Amino acid sequence: MTSLVRWVVVTLLVGHGLVHLLGALKGFGWTEVPQLKQPIGPAGGVIWLLAMVLVLAAAGLIAAGAPTWWWVVAALAAVVSQVAIITSWSDARVGTAANVLLVLAAVLGFASLGPTSFPTQYRDRTHDALADSPTGAEDPLTEQDLAGLPEPLADYVRRSGALGRPRVVSFSAHFHGRIRSGPDQAWMPFTGEQLNTFGPRPQRIFLMDAIRSGLPVTVLHSFEDATATMRAKVLSLFTVVDASGPEMDRGETVTVFNDLVVLAPAAIVGAPVRWTDIDARHVRGDFTNGDQIVSAELTFDANHDLVDFVSEDRLRTSADGKTFARQTWSTPLTGHRESCGRRVLVLGQGRWEAPEPEGAFTYVELHIDDITYNVQPDSISAPLPTPAGAAS
Repeated sequence: MTSLVRWVVVTLLVGHGLVHLLGALKGFGWTEVPQLKQPIGPAGGVIWLLAMVLVLAAAGLIAAGAPTWWWVVAALAAVVSQVAIITSWSDARVGTAANVLLVLAAVLGFASLGPTSFPTQYRDRTHDALADSPTGAEDPLTEQDLAGLPEPLADYVRRSGALGRPRVVSFSAHFHGRIRSGPDQAWMPFTGEQLNTFGPRPQRIFLMDAIRSGLPVTVLHSFEDATATMRAKVLSLFTVVDASGPEMDRGETVTVFNDLVVLAPAAIVGAPVRWTDIDARHVRGDFTNGDQIVSAELTFDANHDLVDFVSEDRLRTSADGKTFARQTWSTPLTGHRESCGRRVLVLGQGRWEAPEPEGAFTYVELHIDDITYNVQPDSISAPLPTPAGAAS
């Protein structure tokens, strides 16, 4: 839910919770409550007091950012509160409206953070991917390992700080940015995280939380066994995209290749790529995964930093994920920083070379917040970060 909606809900629930104190005061005989004409008694006072505690606890959990299990407290609070209201129905029935709100909040909480939610599926799949990832990260990368690579590419790996450090078999990244479906469409702010593993069976699991027209949209990409899927839900309830099939598999293979060279230069050594020199600043790569072979042209600047990745093999997905169109895809790159002894990318874009009337346009702008290499399974546990103007 957005920040404004969240704080409106919190305010209403705090007021609703405090009203239950009146029932507790009357039930225990601590004071007269003219608003409540029906008898309550000590047993009823316990129910009213418990309802107050649970409703206020639910409000506090929502205000604090809502751990993954907060919806359990919210649902229990709605049940206990409604039981209390029923015992004094003629006096307190108006409180049912607040409990309906609480139930709706609990349903959204279950859908967005519960056991069937995209964030839970993301954590489960990343743990499975890491369990299946190759070993060998303890072996340091050496200058000899770069033999045979085109010089711009070899120098790019050197500049990344990979030499003398463990080989990379996986990475986890957190990022934020904005995305749109076309040049005339509104930008959507988003945050996200992804996990990639390398080796004979590369995997990529990608989770994004965006805001569109004030509503949260959650997207889950999955690429494993050379098969890709992409699903998106509004409010974590309503599916708006469900894409899969051979076109999706090929397009996501290009994305995996791009992740390899852009975000994990140390994993280039030994990757299933046939490299071909073009000139001093351009290299062609043919990446093989299963029965897919995809190609890209890498462009380097005078310092041999990678500044672009262009492929003709990625397919653009329609807004509903039902159709695909082949278009030139590129990822212009700018900015690097040092992180744990490695030089990592900071800023990147995604661009489509669409035919007229759209023409070429940038559809995503990405800022890498942090990246971790050779990931341990217990590190994939934090909730998805929240996009600007939203709250979990």
